[in-house]
Amino acid sequence: MPAPRCDETAAWTALHRHFEDSGRALDLRQAFASEPHRFERFGIEAPEVFADLSKNRWSEATRALLLTLAQECQLAERRDAMLRGEPINTSEGRAVLHTALRAPQGVGPHSDTVHDMLDRFLAYAEQVRDTASSGFTDVVNIGIGGSDLGPQMAVPALDAWCHPGLRLHFVSNVDGHDITPVLRRLDPTRTLFIVASKTFTTQETMANAQVARAWFLAQGGTDLGRHFVGVTTNLDAAAEFGIHRTFGFWDWVGGRFSLWSAIGLPIAIAIGAENFRALLAGAHAMDRHFAEAPLAQNLPVQLGLLDVWYRNFHGFTSRSVAPYHQGLRRLPAYLQQLEMESNGKQVDALGRPLTQATSPVVWGEPGTNGQHAYFQMLHQGTDVVPVEFIAVKRPTHEHADLHTKLLANCLAQSQALMLGKTAAQAATERAPTASPDLPPEVLAQQRSFPGNRPSTTLLLEELTPRALGALIALYEHRVFTSGALWGINSFDQWGVELGKALCNQLLPRLASGDVAGLDGSTAGLLERLRG
Repeated sequence: MPAPRCDETAAWTALHRHFEDSGRALDLRQAFASEPHRFERFGIEAPEVFADLSKNRWSEATRALLLTLAQECQLAERRDAMLRGEPINTSEGRAVLHTALRAPQGVGPHSDTVHDMLDRFLAYAEQVRDTASSGFTDVVNIGIGGSDLGPQMAVPALDAWCHPGLRLHFVSNVDGHDITPVLRRLDPTRTLFIVASKTFTTQETMANAQVARAWFLAQGGTDLGRHFVGVTTNLDAAAEFGIHRTFGFWDWVGGRFSLWSAIGLPIAIAIGAENFRALLAGAHAMDRHFAEAPLAQNLPVQLGLLDVWYRNFHGFTSRSVAPYHQGLRRLPAYLQQLEMESNGKQVDALGRPLTQATSPVVWGEPGTNGQHAYFQMLHQGTDVVPVEFIAVKRPTHEHADLHTKLLANCLAQSQALMLGKTAAQAATERAPTASPDLPPEVLAQQRSFPGNRPSTTLLLEELTPRALGALIALYEHRVFTSGALWGINSFDQWGVELGKALCNQLLPRLASGDVAGLDGSTAGLLERLRG
């Protein structure tokens, strides 16, 4: 019998009562005043990451009920089934074993196969990195979704470890405005193209690959086999394209969980084999934490439980991710796919309609840029949006004063969200830019902040390959946790199929102008685009 989903448990009913009795009204300012050790009680130490969960709108009673919910939903049993390699992706009959990609030799399922492929693509990465021998100065990764977002996020994050003589470029959008400026800056004799598509049929990726090949040949390129490499399982299609060096991965690796596989080839080229293995080791350390730590001290579990609490009881519809490190500027985009493609579902794994909301909207920008863009809404808007701050203690640059200012801003924003400011407090402050004609009481109201707005802070000692691996694995297991409680399959993505199918139907119509059978809007837009 399948494990119960969250709304089928006694704990769910108890949580609703608790929310109405005290959870809805919890005030963080009062909580800190009455709980001297709140920071310590809601702090969790995990591999490479310390999490401060104390500024969230929950109590020890809330957390206890959420843990009961996890137990009644058999979260630990579901986790263990995934790690054993059982086919928990039931709609596709597949195991979910991204954890096997970062397990040490001899540990975990498929170890020999995994490490054989790992050794192969890391050896090739080192050949490319030997620029005096390879002659390469530029590497272009052509992929989309999981074949793009992971490497595109990780390479700038690990800039301090990147090869100084190699430039990495990422092309994903089928819009020609993506690939054209990249090609403009390249020397075909010194460029390596990586075509990343599991099936070698992904429409956007193959369209861009065809453009890259045509450009290469038009520029006088003569050795296609040396300048193009494939990350794919479709060897015949790659060979027909002209690619004979390929690296594959397996159907138990989902795209958004694939940066640990050969999809990570551009990462390995950028940071080298040793650092790529450190990335894997950090992820594996978080895997062990997720597998072995008690649920009450298990950071991915606690974050997943908090997500359910906010989404289904407080009704918060989104979460903002604010990494206070420029290297993590692509992390929000990466997390959008990881979480929203995984848990953006409206039926459970048995096909039954859900009674509770699932994935929030995940969005954000690096600090301090976000402060000067959307933080106005976070502080004074009508919606409450939990914020996830990511801070890094030690920078990899020499500008200590800048880093101090960055960290102070990070701490100040989470503090301000919690504390707020009353109109009475605002009335005592000067506001030099305010109009002298504005009544003081109106100005005071405009300059007040409600406060009691929740946030989490994740703290890394340094953004090393090992730390980044742990951080990404943390988010992966968090997504699994909330998805398991909601009773959904977090590892399929049927929602992307319809748009692809309709696109294939519309492509010939854009050429022919045939609008027969189309709805009025699509027909009208197609005609205007052709006119």
